[in-house]
Amino acid sequence: MAKHRVILATLTALTLLSCARKELSDAEIVALDAVALRDEIAAGHVSALRVTQAYLQRIAAIDDSGPMLGAVIEINPEAEDIARFLDEQRDDGATGPLLGVPVLLKANIDTADRMATSAGSLALAEHHARYDADIVTKLRAAGAVVLGKTNLSEWANFRSTRSTSGWSSLGGQTHSPYVLDRNPCGSSSGSAVAVAARLAPLAVGTETDGSIVCPAGINGVVGIKPTIGTVSQSGIVPIAHSQDTAGPLARTVADAALLLGVLAGSDVAAEEPGSVAGLRVGVVRNFSGAGRDRAVETSFTAALRQLEAAGLVLVDPVMAAPALEVSNAERLILLAEFKEDLAAYLAGAQAGPRTFGALIEFNETHAAEVMPYFGQELFLAAHGGLGTADPDYADALELVTEQRTWLAEQFREHDIVALVAPVNGRAWRTDYAADSGPNIGSSRIAAITGFPSIAVPAALVGELPLGVAFIGQPHDEARLVAIAAAFEHARGPFPEPKFLPTTVD
Repeated sequence: MAKHRVILATLTALTLLSCARKELSDAEIVALDAVALRDEIAAGHVSALRVTQAYLQRIAAIDDSGPMLGAVIEINPEAEDIARFLDEQRDDGATGPLLGVPVLLKANIDTADRMATSAGSLALAEHHARYDADIVTKLRAAGAVVLGKTNLSEWANFRSTRSTSGWSSLGGQTHSPYVLDRNPCGSSSGSAVAVAARLAPLAVGTETDGSIVCPAGINGVVGIKPTIGTVSQSGIVPIAHSQDTAGPLARTVADAALLLGVLAGSDVAAEEPGSVAGLRVGVVRNFSGAGRDRAVETSFTAALRQLEAAGLVLVDPVMAAPALEVSNAERLILLAEFKEDLAAYLAGAQAGPRTFGALIEFNETHAAEVMPYFGQELFLAAHGGLGTADPDYADALELVTEQRTWLAEQFREHDIVALVAPVNGRAWRTDYAADSGPNIGSSRIAAITGFPSIAVPAALVGELPLGVAFIGQPHDEARLVAIAAAFEHARGPFPEPKFLPTTVD
């Protein structure tokens, strides 16, 4: 009898162990945030291969068919092989901050593999980089599975003054996962949409002015635009070196901080929400488009109350938006740097046009495919315009430097550690004939000065996400992350997208 009890106990233990090791379903895998997924893989509860396959299946079901979001422009044909290798490494005791976690990359980031670095353009459809971008080297070293590349506003929204965000001649149109006929903002459209739709737990975007934080806000995810210089620009199709940066897109602040730490090569972990109590945050009231949308104002007021509930002290108002002459100086700088930076990148391209002039000619020759909705006015203006040796460029840089100094003085004068402002208005309907673009935003404050910024979802209004941006002092990302995490905690869970076909205004 005792022997039977021992056998029964053993069988019960084995049954419980079997249940504990029950394989996660696809739905359970994609429901996990990046930090939790990394921990599950590290503990051996799920393999990197299983995770990779779950996301590949979801991309096929949600992006390639079903709602057809158009977020992923290319799948890495080596993704499953990478995952298998990482599983072997884990079994041999290897660790890493992203071991086995899939990451999608914006299609303007170099990868030395079988994927193209196209910037969404047919002109670079066959350009396969010789070397990984610096940030891709860091991702691989951290154990990430480079799952594929995401669609973007072609040439990072710097080809035309009338461009349609989220559209590229190679990838077509990316759609908002919340309401499919709404625009996802750009230029990191596919990266933000992919994270929102759970096509990957993490994605990398790039920003020159608003290209991370606007898609993050409009698609209900977290986006970080780091201090300029924190993340390497090497191996990324450029616009302008004085403002370009890569940055993370994720569903939570903790996930975004995890990815930023890998991209920057430093720890940017979020602190406990209670640690922000007593910190002073300036409220920006003169953001672009202030007063245009009552829903934005109402959402922003609610967000401010949540910040106060988290223990932050608000200084209201702090006038921080740059003047018109500074914005004009920004445009001059971007055109001058684009002329030279893009020419340098094209000279090293493995396929496609090798000069700026040849690129413009390619677009003209293939106008039906490349320019069916809008032209290349910015290309023409940059190619025929001034360079960085021109005195007007130096004058514009000086004006921007003065703006940076002025903003730093606002932080000191008001004794604040961050600014808060709405990051976006409600997503507009995609209209190739007259794309309205974002009519509300605050990205220029951080873009021109090089200060860091974090966009965090704030509210869902008429099924459309609205976000707030936290702008911090240079190289103070850790404290900015802590503030963003405290707000996220006070806000509570954010609604998932429903892939609605349309909605009324």
